Amino acid sequence: MNVSDLPADEFAPQRVRALFLSDIHLGTRGCQADALLDFLRHYESDYLYLIGDIIDFWSMSRSIHWTPAQNTVVQKVLRRARKGTQVVFVPGNHDEALREYAGTVFGDIAVHLDHIHVAADGKRYWLVHGDDFDQVTRHHRWVALLGDVAYNALVRINAWMSRVRRRLGIAGYWSLAGYAKRKVKSAVSFIYDFEDSVMHEARSRGVDGVICGHIHAVAQRTIDGVVYMNCGDWVDSCTAIVEHADGRFAIIDWGQFLRTPGARMTLPVAEEVMSH
Repeated sequence: MNVSDLPADEFAPQRVRALFLSDIHLGTRGCQADALLDFLRHYESDYLYLIGDIIDFWSMSRSIHWTPAQNTVVQKVLRRARKGTQVVFVPGNHDEALREYAGTVFGDIAVHLDHIHVAADGKRYWLVHGDDFDQVTRHHRWVALLGDVAYNALVRINAWMSRVRRRLGIAGYWSLAGYAKRKVKSAVSFIYDFEDSVMHEARSRGVDGVICGHIHAVAQRTIDGVVYMNCGDWVDSCTAIVEHADGRFAIIDWGQFLRTPGARMTLPVAEEVMSH
């Protein structure tokens, strides 16, 4: 089900203060551009933060898969920037080529290596993609590249399995990549190590919280007074972080909404999902 399938009188965009997106991976088969367009049609904001791996130059160096929907995503972001939304792009490792342009503005989009977002309640959040805290990416690039190929293979297999499940009449969405993350102990350990490293740096910077991406694992939790938030991704889970007008943050699990059979014909409200 897509937003475009809903009756016009049941669809009204929600206004939030800020949207935080990461790991969209434009240029790949795994990119869920249609779902992202649905999400962007539903949520408008004063700030839009793109926190890395928006364009996947790594995968595009092997093969390019650029759909009309992916092109529309780019056009929609540029249009928002032109119309006054403050758009900030923090490149990740997959679009690291853009890091050399940090401090410049392209099409009203500001590029920064990292950024501080001041929430409505005055709290300061450090925005960073997070690959600097991934020891594999930093010190064993070839392993990271191999892992990227393996992950893309899982995504393709998952798409095939989803089609088979639908033909067999099996309801619900099942993520092979997500299952692997939950069950493989090394993957779980990697996530915890990553979070610990990011949080250590956030504390040293004296901020109230950190919002990152990179590991495709959406999260929102407070650890020893510092808030950790991860945007997730738009390849497997289709998740985002939003900030409300009063400074509260929430996870939006858009993928779960779109993939749940018999989902309500009213769209998800951020407060109903998770708030800080």
